[in-house]
Amino acid sequence: MINFFAFQFQSPGPILFEMGFISLRWYGFLIASAVVIGVIIAQKLGEYRNINPDLISDLVIWLVIGAIPAARIYYVLFEWENYAQHPQDIIAIWQGGIAIHGAIIGGVIAALIFSKINHQSFWELTDVIAPSLILGQAIGRWGNFFNSEAFGIPTNVPWKLYIPPQNRPFEYIDFNYFHPTFLYESLWNIGVFILLISIFFWNIKHNNNLKNGTISLVYLIAYSLGRVWIEGFRTDSLMVGFLRIAQIVSLSAITFGIFGLIWLYIFKKSLPDTKV
Repeated sequence: MINFFAFQFQSPGPILFEMGFISLRWYGFLIASAVVIGVIIAQKLGEYRNINPDLISDLVIWLVIGAIPAARIYYVLFEWENYAQHPQDIIAIWQGGIAIHGAIIGGVIAALIFSKINHQSFWELTDVIAPSLILGQAIGRWGNFFNSEAFGIPTNVPWKLYIPPQNRPFEYIDFNYFHPTFLYESLWNIGVFILLISIFFWNIKHNNNLKNGTISLVYLIAYSLGRVWIEGFRTDSLMVGFLRIAQIVSLSAITFGIFGLIWLYIFKKSLPDTKV
């Protein structure tokens, strides 16, 4: 439940619906909802760019097939010490444990292959998909809330999140309330969605003056800026030594995005696989 007077969050649990041996988890429901909403939005945006809606539908299937397994593999690889002791949990994706950066990598690979097969510009497709992707991330983050996972360090802020003892890290077992990093990222992603949609329709209004790839690059920069900040609160970051992997990847994405925009608007050149 959510106490709107104190803004204290507490998950009602991971199960949305249960009848006998059949159960539906919030995590799966939210991911499915994000996909459906994303397809609808991307198809509408695609119409403004003269992209066949059926092509968008086909691409989304490729993205799901590429992104979800990659997100799980990415997470399992960095948590292999734990999964090696419980290999049966490797496929238990419904329990949580997917990494958005793994999903992005898998999705990019799938989109590259799809664009080549269909003789379509990769960057033109991703410009249409990017707003749906960030909105889907905003929706999907609430799966972390229902699973009581991916939370931040202990806190007593008014919008604090209660975490059950069984979900707390050992070193924080005596703390009840934590930063709701799922909420921080969800709100940040909604802001990025509004930014991307605004850029998209500004571009339409101004006769498509922006170069292909611009919206995708802005997505990389804007999302990654928030992730670098929010990741600093997390207690469950994937690590290599003392380094947080998500922050390293995010900083790399910011660098790539900035260089891409410089390439487009300072050097006045097009990205590979595009004409404008």
